[in-house]
Amino acid sequence: MAGGVGSRFWPISTQQFPKQFHDMLGTGQSLLQITFKRLEKLIPSTNILIATNENYEQLVFEQLPNISKNQVLLEPVMRNTAPCILYAASKISKINDEAVMIVAPSDHWIENESEFISNIRQAFEASKKDDILMTLGIKPNSPNTGYGYINFEANSNPIKKVLKFTEKPSLENAIKFVASGQYLWNAGIFIWSTKSVLSAYKNYLPELYSHFKSGEQVWNTAEEQKFIKLNYEKSDNISIDYGIMEKAKNTFVLPVEFEWNDLGTWGSLYEKLEKDQQKNAVVGGKAIFRNASNNMIRTTTHKKIVIQGLHDFIVIEKDDVILICPKEEEQEIKNISQEVSATFGNEFT
Repeated sequence: MAGGVGSRFWPISTQQFPKQFHDMLGTGQSLLQITFKRLEKLIPSTNILIATNENYEQLVFEQLPNISKNQVLLEPVMRNTAPCILYAASKISKINDEAVMIVAPSDHWIENESEFISNIRQAFEASKKDDILMTLGIKPNSPNTGYGYINFEANSNPIKKVLKFTEKPSLENAIKFVASGQYLWNAGIFIWSTKSVLSAYKNYLPELYSHFKSGEQVWNTAEEQKFIKLNYEKSDNISIDYGIMEKAKNTFVLPVEFEWNDLGTWGSLYEKLEKDQQKNAVVGGKAIFRNASNNMIRTTTHKKIVIQGLHDFIVIEKDDVILICPKEEEQEIKNISQEVSATFGNEFT
């Protein structure tokens, strides 16, 4: 899935060039390219589909020049995750109704990729055998309120029955969840057979299911994009979490050990970058820090930066835009970008 705007990474991430197409980690590769290469270790590259907004078609092919046109699912409008996952599952099922699939966001950071691949292989085997809907669960290391939590059934089985999903709890509840040892972070990575997930759509989102079922004859043909152009906007704007996972009775979670971050904010990126002795992180430029600590600095023009007397701040420079924001107020960046759009124009957001 590579269709989001990533507004909490403004001003780097914009509607014209969102974060999944940027080299956010300073590795020389975009998040999309990193995700594609990670999945190639288990899945043939020709079997990897990219779901994105139609406005980003050129960006996708520039960054993944070896994929075919049929591998790119172009959404004419944003309708959250449930429609795009149904779109992909429908295309895959038309090719092979015994297929299993993974749904992976394009903007995740994963440290131990070999362990990740081993976990996915384990989930694939379970999904081949049983009618289940699976997700990966990350053992929480803090009461983070920015993630969804999964309450699971305690037993000796490596794959656990899901008891309840809780979306972004209060700090008080997050502290309780972590202390109990019976909760995992929801990584938003899903694994299932196409039969199982299409059955779930039929049961829990019947109108959306019927809507896409009406296009069954056009999947993987020259008429597919015409159907999507005419019909996709009629889809419900709903996430897979609310539409399917929180309702289904056959949801399971695989607790995993690899280090993971959804890279949703500048603060989450800061956690994964190398830092100096004063805990300052810099991407895209060079900096001198004087009496300054715990800062996140990002420039796109390789500027030389001097920071004096600043602590716990985010400083982002892109072309003719500069953002200076306390780290503790980073959740305001989405609102800030909206104000910038209203004040200076959409071209800056």
